[in-house]
Amino acid sequence: MNEILIMADETLLAERRTWLDSLAEERRLSALTVDAYERDTRQFLMFLTSHAGGPARMSDLKALRPADLRAFLANRRRDGAGARTLGRGLAGLRSFLRHLEKKGMVNAAGSRAVRSPKQPKSLPKPLSASQAIRVTTDEGQLAEEPWIAARNAALLSLLYGSGLRISEALSLTRLDFPADAKMLRVTGKGGKTRIVPLIGATADAVAAYIKLCPFVIGPEQPVFLGARGGPLQPAIIQREMQKMRSALGLPETATPHALRHSFATHLLSAGGDLRAIQELLGHASLSTTQIYTGVDSARLLDIYEKAHPRAG
Repeated sequence: MNEILIMADETLLAERRTWLDSLAEERRLSALTVDAYERDTRQFLMFLTSHAGGPARMSDLKALRPADLRAFLANRRRDGAGARTLGRGLAGLRSFLRHLEKKGMVNAAGSRAVRSPKQPKSLPKPLSASQAIRVTTDEGQLAEEPWIAARNAALLSLLYGSGLRISEALSLTRLDFPADAKMLRVTGKGGKTRIVPLIGATADAVAAYIKLCPFVIGPEQPVFLGARGGPLQPAIIQREMQKMRSALGLPETATPHALRHSFATHLLSAGGDLRAIQELLGHASLSTTQIYTGVDSARLLDIYEKAHPRAG
């Protein structure tokens, strides 16, 4: 527990040991999480020792104010801790203080008054073009049933070829795929509709799947069906991608949603217009597309200089 490094009274250290044991034994938290909480609370008690000018005592925790916690977070930030580390540290401290509060030893209200650091937006990393193509073809599928392999390839091809969310692709019906269709009308978030291209390779993949599907797909029925003929569930495709990550040596970031992200990123890298990509993705705000595609200010300036008649 590294308690030799902590100057604190025995009652406080004993309660900390009890709390850490309960995390592992009763709440079944992982060993890594328990280790992280041990480290976070150890750093806090060491800070409190310095802050109070003497060994940390239970009375110090009783008198704990939001300002003290903010000072600790600021100190950790100066040492280079990021938002995720600070957020986890605050969560650990709150858990420890709640443990003490339940025993009537402290009042944990002060910790609840401190806001967690704002976390950076986390987006899936795009696959390379060769990786994306690999998982959207029949050759990359692992399903033994030919029609299911064809279904998976067609669905994943829609995510990468048309930039759809998985929920949007699964809501498409047989009527959405007339013969020689070049475009798709998609209903996205908030019931908003948009038009996206249906590239030849994707149209062929969908047609091949429909031909192999052992079930009759009614005109208004979802085109993508499960193994028993009901609507396909997103979890099935997510599990298939998980298997493909292992079998094809893909990164952990290779998810169905990463294919939509790859669609946008690859279009932009090839010189695609950011506003057009916004429309294809169905984003209400251009700033969302900018964040989503990882566009930086230098890239935006480059687009501007190439497109604006007065630039340069």
